[in-house]
Amino acid sequence: MFVAKRLAQLGHEVIGIDNMEPSYSRQLKYDRLQQVSPYANFSFYPIDLTNQAALLEIFETHQVDKVIHLAARTGVRKSLKEPHAYIQSNVVGFLNILESCRIYDIKHLVYASSSSVYGNNKKMPFSVEDRVDHPLSIYAVTKRSNELMAYSYSHLYQLPTTSLRFFTVYGPWGRPNMAPFLFTKAILQNEPIKVFNYGDMLRDFTYIDDIVESIIRVLSQIPLPHDIPYSIYNIGNSSPIRLLDFIATLEECLGKKAIKHFLPLQDGDVYATYANVDSLTGAIGFRPSTPLKEGVDAFVKWYKGYYGDTISL
Repeated sequence: MFVAKRLAQLGHEVIGIDNMEPSYSRQLKYDRLQQVSPYANFSFYPIDLTNQAALLEIFETHQVDKVIHLAARTGVRKSLKEPHAYIQSNVVGFLNILESCRIYDIKHLVYASSSSVYGNNKKMPFSVEDRVDHPLSIYAVTKRSNELMAYSYSHLYQLPTTSLRFFTVYGPWGRPNMAPFLFTKAILQNEPIKVFNYGDMLRDFTYIDDIVESIIRVLSQIPLPHDIPYSIYNIGNSSPIRLLDFIATLEECLGKKAIKHFLPLQDGDVYATYANVDSLTGAIGFRPSTPLKEGVDAFVKWYKGYYGDTISL
């Protein structure tokens, strides 16, 4: 929603696609859509990316020239329970995007990958030069598959593609199955929060505004490394935060203490994420830097404004 809104504000014709599937509140999804729907240069199609015929019709009708692909079935733990759904959405859906881009000679495909592809790599910070062939979840497998598929299309068809490995994105209008939402809801309702690995985890939290700025800048860059138009960038704050410190910051912004339920590390989870963004900064002249306190405070203010006294995710 944020990227579409920014592009519409810049005067571009923007076409949004989302199947609005009910993995979490559809109302939240429709309310997000309302943030960009008033723009005359924005149009929306409620289709599934596995519907190749419908996708091709949109490309034909609107004469699309660039694509930002952020759609995916998300969540590490859930991917272990629903692997077929993840393969359909994240792999088959992405193949249809690639084919549509190939057929209509798209100038640049920018798509979302994930820090999950690094698995439990021990070398910190994570660099795009690191090997990423030991994923710990089906979700991570689908994201790494996307990168390999994109490389093939860049090599075979000279389709310019850029992979963006996002690191723990958070902020207003985010996903309700992410820690900021889950923790905030529980704290406000005096319920315990689940603290995995007994709080001994590190995450490179990246605020949504930094993500949007990075995407907009990357979109204007056509990747030309060597003879294959293919690039990968990390997008992270380059400042890993201990889980217990994140909770403390959230408590401070909420003005209320959490009831903590400590649990072991979950299957598919990684111990730490930490982004090296030197290549991103070199390419677009921008480095994500929103301080955690500033970002969490903005999220809490939005959350309270949106949900009020009725909290239903």
